Amino acid sequence: MKARLRAALLLVAVLGEAAHGQATRAEANAILLRELQAVHGLTDAQMDHIQVIFAQSPVIGQGDPAMTHHPVSVEQCRAKLSEQGIDYANPRFERICGAKYMAPLYDPQTQTPEEASACIDQFEFPDIPCAYPVVWVKAVEAAELCAAEGKRLCDAHEWEDACQGRSEPPDYRFDLAQGVSPEVAISRMRAAHNMAHEHDKRWSYGSAPHKGICATGSFKSPGCNGGGWTQCGSNTYPAGDFPACHSPLEVYDLNGNAAEHMNLPLDPSQMSSRGSTVLGYTEMKGSWFIFDAYRAHEDWCRWRAPFWHGSRVMDPHSHANYHLGFRCCNTLRHAAAADVPATSKKVRPRAR
Repeated sequence: MKARLRAALLLVAVLGEAAHGQATRAEANAILLRELQAVHGLTDAQMDHIQVIFAQSPVIGQGDPAMTHHPVSVEQCRAKLSEQGIDYANPRFERICGAKYMAPLYDPQTQTPEEASACIDQFEFPDIPCAYPVVWVKAVEAAELCAAEGKRLCDAHEWEDACQGRSEPPDYRFDLAQGVSPEVAISRMRAAHNMAHEHDKRWSYGSAPHKGICATGSFKSPGCNGGGWTQCGSNTYPAGDFPACHSPLEVYDLNGNAAEHMNLPLDPSQMSSRGSTVLGYTEMKGSWFIFDAYRAHEDWCRWRAPFWHGSRVMDPHSHANYHLGFRCCNTLRHAAAADVPATSKKVRPRAR
């Protein structure tokens, strides 16, 4: 499939939505996908795959245009960053990660960024400064979109490392998952994990929660009942509009804006970071755009959530809603070539 097929798929989507009075979502998606290709240098083949995923969904995008009212415009975000002299481009990270707007995952106490074994998107998908996050995306669609870009959906511990500011060996208690249902396994593993990390709580931006630092000052649509397409606007901020909202590893919007799909493995064979494509179960990370007014749950970096709307990541009926997005990771070539165990704390390329 080439550009003509993408255009045909887009036309089908636009006409289909026009019949329901919603052509603006398809138009917004068309603009978004053009920007995605231009910024990230994606090939036509990659865009074909991404376009199919978007065209097959009646809701995926940056929110229902009829309901969504962003508190800050794209233009205002760009002007703000320009006035403050902020440029998120990082040539060093780009060399390490092989992609724009990604950050290496490493332990600053023992490693340099060049010794990272993986990288994570600095912003929520589409991983473009001043673009609104893509929401109403199922976990399976998030995994497919990451794969289409040549990346993968992050494991839960990778997101947590990015937020905490240092990579640590994964501490999944797979022993607690043996012989029980996924719901019980996740409850057991979650309790053990949260208890182990409660003493070193931190948020992406510091050691205590504060209002006004991240994209958490927006509002919920009047009448929003918790998830309806026609009741709940995706009232997000542009990515990177809060420059102080970043972790020590320079990953942004982990707190606030959109919550994020991640992969929670119940067995080593389900770890994305070890090359799994079958993946595990859904884990929702971070907080969302109204958290300054309504703290619905904990949102410290290594906190793991209950089995909310739980399913296998690759379940075609996995959950989507108006404030839930995702970001992607990739495994660096030297780490993949060395077949480094997931529990290795320090990763070095093999000597040539």
